[in-house]
Amino acid sequence: MKYQAPLYALSLLIGLALWELCARALPGIILAPPSAVVVRMVEGLFSGELSLALLASLGALVLGYVLAILVGVPLGFLIGRSKRASEMAEPVINAIYAVPPVAFVPFIIIWFGLFFEARVALVFLMAIFEIVVTVSAGARNLDSGLIDVGRSFGAGQRKMLRSVALPAALPFIFVALRLGLVRAINGMITAELFFAAVNLGKVMKNAASRFDTAGLLAVILLLCILGLLAQEGLKALETRLMPWHIRERQS
Repeated sequence: MKYQAPLYALSLLIGLALWELCARALPGIILAPPSAVVVRMVEGLFSGELSLALLASLGALVLGYVLAILVGVPLGFLIGRSKRASEMAEPVINAIYAVPPVAFVPFIIIWFGLFFEARVALVFLMAIFEIVVTVSAGARNLDSGLIDVGRSFGAGQRKMLRSVALPAALPFIFVALRLGLVRAINGMITAELFFAAVNLGKVMKNAASRFDTAGLLAVILLLCILGLLAQEGLKALETRLMPWHIRERQS
């Protein structure tokens, strides 16, 4: 564990160094170096262009992601623990899951328009299937010994769910939350590029029209930082809620 932070930082530094070397070998219009991208990102954040766009983008991201969690976690648990629900829902979910979410963009435009509701819908659509599939796999593969212990103590169905099944499935739920978060961020920026160009999507389109690769990559770098911070936040919450699981994984 004591080597984890240095290795984490080292991997980021190596990636930035390789990026810098590649960028220096190419014209700036093709690939801007990270030094220029970081400067552009900091300037955009302090000027308000990027910071205000990011805050506006987070509204659709948070709402779509929360809705995906509220629907996806119970649905995934139901599919994982009920054979009848699994047989009814899994074929439909697997069929839809195989279709790229971008293919549903025309339908989202027809149903929700081009603005906030459509962005929320695409975020929700891109996140929910990762959550449902992962949670259902975790609920289906619970340790049968834990279930037997709960039954031996006379736990009813509700108490079994609350005190045994749900805590045992928490590692899978957190994996689902992390995967769903990544997909939600993808959905947020995809919606802002495919629908009405607003917020970060508008910044990217304006930069692309000027062939400003530093401006484009500044938005992408900002999204990478957002994703990393959100993932680390979920990992910290997982460590706090399940210290036994983290210790077992690191041993």
